[in-house]
Order: sequence, then structure tokens, then C-alpha cells
Amino acid sequence: MYNILFPGLVIFFLLGALFSIVFNKNDKLATYISFISATIASVFGIIFSLSVVFGETYSLSISGSSFLKFGFFVDKLSAFFILVISIAVFAVSIYSIGYIREYYGKKNIGYLGFLYNIFILSMILVVSADNAIMFLIVWELMSVVSFFLVIFEHEKPETRKAGFIYIVMTHIGTGFILLSFLILAGASGNFSFESFSAYGSTMPSLLKDLVFLFALIGFGAKAGIVPLHIWLPYAHPAAPSNVSALMSGVMIKTAIYMMIRVFFGFLGAGVLWWGFLVLAIGVISALLGIMYAVVEPDIKRMLAFSSIENIGIILLGIGASMIFYAGASPGLSALAAIAALYHLLNHSVFKGLLFMGAGSIIYSTHTKNIEQLGGLIKKMPVFSVLFLIGVLSISALPPFSGFVSEWLTLQALLMSFSSGDSFTRIVLPVAAAALALTGALAAFCFLKTFGIGFLALPRSEHAKQAKDPNVPMLLGMGIFALLSILLGILPVYVLPFIGMIAAAFTGAPASQPFSIMGFGTLAIPDGGSLSTPVIFMVFVTLILTTLVLYTARG
Repeated sequence: MYNILFPGLVIFFLLGALFSIVFNKNDKLATYISFISATIASVFGIIFSLSVVFGETYSLSISGSSFLKFGFFVDKLSAFFILVISIAVFAVSIYSIGYIREYYGKKNIGYLGFLYNIFILSMILVVSADNAIMFLIVWELMSVVSFFLVIFEHEKPETRKAGFIYIVMTHIGTGFILLSFLILAGASGNFSFESFSAYGSTMPSLLKDLVFLFALIGFGAKAGIVPLHIWLPYAHPAAPSNVSALMSGVMIKTAIYMMIRVFFGFLGAGVLWWGFLVLAIGVISALLGIMYAVVEPDIKRMLAFSSIENIGIILLGIGASMIFYAGASPGLSALAAIAALYHLLNHSVFKGLLFMGAGSIIYSTHTKNIEQLGGLIKKMPVFSVLFLIGVLSISALPPFSGFVSEWLTLQALLMSFSSGDSFTRIVLPVAAAALALTGALAAFCFLKTFGIGFLALPRSEHAKQAKDPNVPMLLGMGIFALLSILLGILPVYVLPFIGMIAAAFTGAPASQPFSIMGFGTLAIPDGGSLSTPVIFMVFVTLILTTLVLYTARG
């Protein structure tokens, strides 16, 4: 099956790209070909990734010299990221069929479809490459294609500026990645990731520290960590909204993939200060990202700043995992890694939903300014419900998905009281407090946005004329909205398989660092417990009671 699925997804993305160019004179035909091909390819990706997670690894070698042996290798970690990418692509591609109509007669749809398919394919190849040279080729392909997507509306000066900042920052990052790979290649004798894993942890401490720092800077620039985030609030708003959903939802996560691969796989993650540095960057990125978002009136820039915040939350989990790993606590390391990976999955879903929501608002009102909206809940009722689900998820309110992953991260940080030295027992609870503050600010930011944009009176003529977007746009958003609910109320069905992935790179025992009890209750040994199905039932009961009382009063 592997021999069909992986080549199959590659072929469908290539066919979508090719025929988008061939039929670029026909906007409607180019739209259906490019985005339906991407949808089919994403189904291949979902099936393939699940097959690897629950089965064996996949490898494909391309003949070459022993020094430059190219190929692809997909283990459980790679498969998880392919799954996240494929789920996002499935929903966004359906949404795009309706969204792209905005560009009919104005832009070259075939050109956009070509870039869209190649962009997605490059992301999948990035997390599948098993050689540094192959990785750098597809990494550069991803960067260049995403640059052309960012400047798709190049007639706008602000778009050209965004593209320039993005391409400069991404190549600065690539330079540091290259330096880290050259050090690893010098120690191992070739550019194979397998050799990097075998020899990286045995290098002298100075070289290991340099590889860690270079990789952190290089991949951190792509992830949008503070202070390397300056490109992100320019590039994501400039790109078409369907592309923004993928850039924020999954592209920046490819950098997280490589951080895990380098820190744990290549270097062994056995140095304590590495974990504290990653943790500190996570705290700073989370707090500054959401602070910028709170005061930003442009809805797409606000979502971009929020992506910096959520990358910070993911790094809190990864940093804590590295600290526990260095402290010889593999179980706690796995718990923190599970929290990070689950939040990565959840963020790709609710941020994709919100960026598609922002695109729908711009599609209907022709403005990004939240202050010029108002009253959308009456004009766009179906859309408003879907957008509200995204708002509640990103605000980490129960029983939605963001709440579960942030709760897990909080539990992992607070578990420092039962493990580690005195410094660890001080620093990790401080990080937990920062996470709690971040969550409160996020809830304020997005609930305020919903209140101003949806519940108040219309503030512009465009807002008065708004209406629900077309069916494909609503369907794409509906897929993400449903996932935001399911990942919130049924985490006990998802976390065990994420636990298998985390155990593979943390060295944790086969048993999970949590237990599953009755009524879908998730229990952390010596920690807290959570039953989101019960919370969901209480939530639904409160809503129904409110409706009954409101109806009876009316």
C-alpha cells in the first residue's frame, strides 16, 4: 500500500499543478482541477500517514553516491506532520473552490493553482527528506513558492514589501540551517540524516552547542519565534486567505518538525540549558505575540500575531520536554511532548478555520478592519457559528480543542514539582503562570473581536450588505469547526497515538504518561484529571436551558 499512497499523493499534486497551467485561460476549469487534485492528494496523505503511524516506516531511495544518497524516509514523527498537513489541505482546498471566485477575471487562477499544489507538495517532501541536501532543496522550493504566493497580489505596495521581508528572513534562516548541517556532515562523514542521528550526539560539546544554536535560529526564523518574527505579520496577511490558512496552520510547523528532529534525534537533547532556552523563547513569543494581537485592528495581522503566540505555546511544551529529558524523566518528557504535538494539531485546525473566516469576511465586506464590521451575526448566521467555534477554540475555553492542549501543557509544566532540581521547580511553574496569562489575553482578544465584529451594529455600508459565503467556503470551514469540537471532547481517542509518536523520540516507556478512565476522563498521575465529554454535556445543557428560558420569556 505504501508503494501506491506516497507516489500517489505526489502524482496528484503534480497533476494539479500541471493542468492548472494548461487550462489557465479558463478560470473555472483551472480552479476545479487544481483544488480537486489537491483534495484527492490530501486523502492519499491522510491514509498514508495513518498507515505509517500504526504500521511500519516508509523509505524510498534514489540512486546516487554514498556521500550524496537522496531519498525519503517517513517514520511516525514524519507521518504525524504529513497527517496534519493533509487534514489542513483537505479542508482548505474545498474552501478554495469557492474563495478563488473572488479573483475570477482579475488574476491568473492557473498560476495560483500551480503554486498552491507545488507549495503543499514541498511541505510534505520537507518532512519526508532523509538527506540534508534533499532537505535543503525542498526547503528552498517551499520558501520560494510561498514567496510567490505571498506576492500574488503584487500590484499592492504593501504586498511587495511583505514579500521582500519574507524572502530575506527566510534565507537568513536557511543560512543558519546550512551551517548546522555542515557541522553535522563534518562529524558524520556524509549528509544522511541517519548518519546525523548516529554521530551527532557523540560530537564535542562545543560543536553540539553550535549545531543547536544554529538550528534554533534557522528554524526559529521560519517558525516565527520572537525576535525573528518580523516577516510573519507582513507575509500572512498579504497572501490570499486560503494560502494564509496553510502558511500559519502548517508551513511554520515544518520548522517545529525539524527542531524536534535536530534537538532530539540528531543531538540527543541531553543538555539542560538547551531546554531552558527553548522554554524562555516560548514564554516570550507567547506573551508578546498575543499582546500585539490584542491591539491589532487588521483581522489577518491579528491572526498572524496570534500564530506567534501559539508557536510560543508549542515551544513551552518542547522546552519542558527537553528539560525533563535531560533530567532523566522520560515519562514527563513524553507528557510535555504530547502536549506540544496536540497543540500543534489543534492550532492547525482552529487557526486554519479563523484564517478562512477572515477570508470570508473580506470576501463579503471587502475590509480587513475589525472596527468597520459589526452586526455580522445577523447578516452571516451560518458563518458566524463556525467562526465562533474557532474563537472559542483559540481562546482555550472548554470543551473546545485549544483548551485540552493548553491544559495538558499546563499539567506538564506543573509536574516539575515532582521532578528536577530546585531551579527547574522554580522556572517551570513561572512558565505555567505565563501560559495562564497568555490564555487570558487570548480569550480577551478573540472574544472582543467577535463582540465588535459580530454582535455590535454595522459600522460600514459593506458590513450592512454582508451575507453568508458560498457553500464550498462554508463546507471547508465546517470541517475544521467539527474537528475543533471533536478534538476537544474526544481527546482520549487521539492522545494515545500521539503518545506513540512522542515515545519514539523521548525514550519514554510503552505505557502512556496518562490514564483514561470512565466518561472519557483523562487523568495525569500525580496531576489533574479532565473529562471534556462531561464538560460538553454541561455546556449543551446550559445552552438549551438558556434557549428554553428565552423562548418562554418571549
